[in-house]
Amino acid sequence: MLPAAAVFHFPWEVTSGAVQEGESVRTFGRLVSYQPEESRATLSAQHASKEHQVVVSTLFVEPFNPIIGAQYVVLGEKENTEGGDVMVRARVLNCVDGVNVALLQKAINEQRSFFRERESKQGDAAQAADVT
Repeated sequence: MLPAAAVFHFPWEVTSGAVQEGESVRTFGRLVSYQPEESRATLSAQHASKEHQVVVSTLFVEPFNPIIGAQYVVLGEKENTEGGDVMVRARVLNCVDGVNVALLQKAINEQRSFFRERESKQGDAAQAADVT
């Protein structure tokens, strides 16, 4: 099961608990490490002055040819590991090196505003239809 179209979660949202276990997630980050023997990669993204890391299981996307330091977008499901850590089980892992991360973050925020506005208008229209 893939996330709904165009729904992104920031890496700090994935690690903070804003995304529930088993929920589909689409996120991004710079590849900082890859352990092929464990089918595990680590993506990192900076927010404010803090570095946030998301562990990604690459089992379903092997063979995976990593480019350390490149930007990646991952689609998958969030899992909590036995140690209490957060991991995304990747279904799709794409290298998007060269993407402007600040612009991507701005676009994600703009999309969220658009979806919120659209949902509130649909809710208002449904209420108006119920009244008539």
